[in-house]
Amino acid sequence: MNLRDKLRGLLVRLYARRVEGHLDHAQVPKHIGVIMDGNRRWAKAAGSSTVHGHRAGAEKIEEFLGWCSETDVEVVTLWLLSTDNFDRPQDELGPLLGIIEDVVRTLAGDGRWRVHHVGTPDLLPPQMQTTLKEAEEATAGIDGILVNVAIGYGGRQEIADAVRSMLLDAQDKGTSMEDLAEAVDVDMIGRHLYTGAQPDPDLVIRTSGEQRLSGFMLWQTAHSEYYFCEVFWPAFRKVDFLRALRDYAARHRRYGG
Repeated sequence: MNLRDKLRGLLVRLYARRVEGHLDHAQVPKHIGVIMDGNRRWAKAAGSSTVHGHRAGAEKIEEFLGWCSETDVEVVTLWLLSTDNFDRPQDELGPLLGIIEDVVRTLAGDGRWRVHHVGTPDLLPPQMQTTLKEAEEATAGIDGILVNVAIGYGGRQEIADAVRSMLLDAQDKGTSMEDLAEAVDVDMIGRHLYTGAQPDPDLVIRTSGEQRLSGFMLWQTAHSEYYFCEVFWPAFRKVDFLRALRDYAARHRRYGG
């Protein structure tokens, strides 16, 4: 590392401390959703392989959760694999699934996070389904950040699964379709989502400069604030995170009022 890079790094750290020093923890979002985008483009820019990009993105996760702990965030939803990602070539998808499975094991073994899967389990290989179930069971009693790992996740699929769950629940209880139709409201549907009784995301961060949700938590983000960051996910820094929190704190959430 040359002198200019060292000085730049020092200035960034000093700036991050300044931003953090002015951060009002009472204004910090309690639930943050993250669309971790840009692994492949980061790797291409670095002259490296796609697999290396995915590994670098995976390594960023624990660091990011550490920042969240420092700022009193309570729930984090990490979008690790979408339903659309299953259309990727097998030579990329296979290693990616292995990397994601390693991420789940690492989070479960850390001892600080409570892991919860959001997504359609049936889309995943049996071994990954087992890993997710074991991670949830092993971390159920941990009093730390609730980390939703969105794997095999699609927003439209989640709503369809919620409606299916609601119908099956009504069937089990002997509720007629007429009575169910009369009782259906947004709260009922919300209870059948993957996130159940969790609070909706206050803030959604998407890296890599893309400015769209791509189907991420379509129901839950109706009133969320969004922060779009130009940096690719593997290069996401604490200062970028703090800027997102500062931007969120400066907004006035009116919820339609």
